[in-house]
Amino acid sequence: MNIEAEAKRIQDFVDKGNYHAAYNIALSGLNACRRADDQAGTDRFIEVIRSVVDSLAKEFGSQPPSK
Repeated sequence: MNIEAEAKRIQDFVDKGNYHAAYNIALSGLNACRRADDQAGTDRFIEVIRSVVDSLAKEFGSQPPSK
């Protein structure tokens, strides 16, 4: 799996406001990496998921996300 290509694809969905698709693709990537015992890939997809959630919170949340 080309993780960076998937990350770009996910970001394209975020840019279009399609958070559902972005999150689902990121979660599928995370699960694929977990099944393949690819810890680095799993960690990267966790970063991508955090980014999707942060974008969602920034757009729709009433206050900035906590750190």
